[in-house]
Amino acid sequence: MSDKTKPKRVPVFSSDEEAEAFLEQDLSELDFSQFKPVRFEFAPKTERVNMRLPAPLLEGVKARAAQAGMPYQRYIRLALEEALARPAATKAAQKTQKKSAPKPVRKAG
Repeated sequence: MSDKTKPKRVPVFSSDEEAEAFLEQDLSELDFSQFKPVRFEFAPKTERVNMRLPAPLLEGVKARAAQAGMPYQRYIRLALEEALARPAATKAAQKTQKKSAPKPVRKAG
């Protein structure tokens, strides 16, 4: 591809056959920046969780899910998966976090 030519956009196909035929050509000059990563969920969802949340928290979750273009329950599942993928905090780190956390202010009364 020369510097003067723009990369070609990937067209929208109306059938699987059109897409398969398109893939038979050289794809090196195509602009793949229009694509977004997609997460595939392979594990069956066999368990249910039922919880109560404050209304503002649920509305915030729904708003973030809408921004991400996904249903809010999938967004919650994704947040849980990401939290579990992070390394677990050690007890020493948890104690340090508790010591450095601001103390609640008690009202006189």
